[in-house]
Amino acid sequence: MKNAAALLLISLFTACSAKEPETAAPQKESAMKLYTFQEPHMGTLFTLRVWAQEGQVDELTLLKKKVFARIGELNQAFSDYLPESEINDLARAPVGTPIPVSDDLFRILAESEKLWKATDGAFDITAGPLIRLWRRAKKNQELPTPDQLTRARIRTGFDHLALDPVQKTVTKRMEGMLFDLGGIAKGYAADAALELLVGAGFSRSLVAASGDIVVGDPPPGKEGWRIGIETLELETDYKKIPTVTLTNQAISTSADTRRYFVLDGVRYSHIVSTRTGLGLTERIGASVVAPTATQSDSHATAVTLLGEKDGLQFIRNKREIECQIVSLREENEVVIRSDGFPQSQEKDKEKAALPAP
Repeated sequence: MKNAAALLLISLFTACSAKEPETAAPQKESAMKLYTFQEPHMGTLFTLRVWAQEGQVDELTLLKKKVFARIGELNQAFSDYLPESEINDLARAPVGTPIPVSDDLFRILAESEKLWKATDGAFDITAGPLIRLWRRAKKNQELPTPDQLTRARIRTGFDHLALDPVQKTVTKRMEGMLFDLGGIAKGYAADAALELLVGAGFSRSLVAASGDIVVGDPPPGKEGWRIGIETLELETDYKKIPTVTLTNQAISTSADTRRYFVLDGVRYSHIVSTRTGLGLTERIGASVVAPTATQSDSHATAVTLLGEKDGLQFIRNKREIECQIVSLREENEVVIRSDGFPQSQEKDKEKAALPAP
């Protein structure tokens, strides 16, 4: 299970770049400038966009180093690609032994367990065996065998873990467990980055990690940050991309717009279903707005895995979390939304509404 690389465009509408500083049109806070910083982490590009006074540039330059160091620290804890990461250390830990873990890892595991229960196992960070199997299938252009899928499923399931919130320990109940935090880790890191920026007095900030964006207070003279949402078909004309305006919120998109492969005429997503052990074959994308990027990232992945009807119902039962779901029906994009999803500020594509469950 991996969060999609479907891009949410940071919309002033200027592209994110490494130029620092960028000047904005004069506002009431005329001495403020927009600064942009970028570094690669977690297999993507993290972008910081910060409004600050001109005299704060030295302070901000030091702060951005601290922010990116924090993201790097979280990558070292969460990445299944780094052999010595904390999550891989846990995978190698003996069965039946309580393993102390960092506060960050315990928090993300606890949040993942809640979502695993709420989605009846659709969202599952213990699906590493299935995901590794699917990665090999994509590389070899060959579907996993039924026996391979069965053996991978045996090692998958959050019920193979026991979390102790008092001692901050994790106990494995199954040998051969593997973990994949791709559907929540970038959102968690974006939240951590924004927390440092706001805590240092830069509340007019935005942090973007591919399809996960979290924003603080609005830019000077604006109601909020305008975010463009790409759907299932890549749109090169930015003027046609619908946008939403957010303040002190997060938004994430999960889809297979860029990451997929075709085998024997079937298009498989990089997003792996825990129910089939294969990449999704139905074209679906979900954008979720939530109070934090940890929530928007994980819930966007969960909605995509649950599917159109169940995913919408799942979000309708949540407070302060809204979603937009895009699917392909007879080669046409169809958009459905929960009641509280921010209204688009651009002309949308053709829409159809599912009946309320």
